[in-house]
Amino acid sequence: MTKKGKIRRLFPGGNTSVGFYSYYQHVINLKEANRLYLLKGGPGLGKSHLMKKIGQEMVDRGHDIELHHCSADPDSVDAVVIPDIKVAIIDGTAPHVGVS
Repeated sequence: MTKKGKIRRLFPGGNTSVGFYSYYQHVINLKEANRLYLLKGGPGLGKSHLMKKIGQEMVDRGHDIELHHCSADPDSVDAVVIPDIKVAIIDGTAPHVGVS
């Protein structure tokens, strides 16, 4: 039986008194990444749900993951990163577009 991975939860962006501040450009090192997937689509189309499902599958397979939550809706996920295989899936719609 495979040991389950761990989930690390982060908030890479935030609404501040001077507007939205983003650390999305630091979610994964682009020079070292094996893959970076940007998901684009309107609200409610399932981007966050898909990232949560992929993240859970990777945890079940023994990988540690990072779930990057939305500052406006902590139940929503804006990115999932699998550090040991250097892969990230990120919501590519505004205000997260700073990653590209």
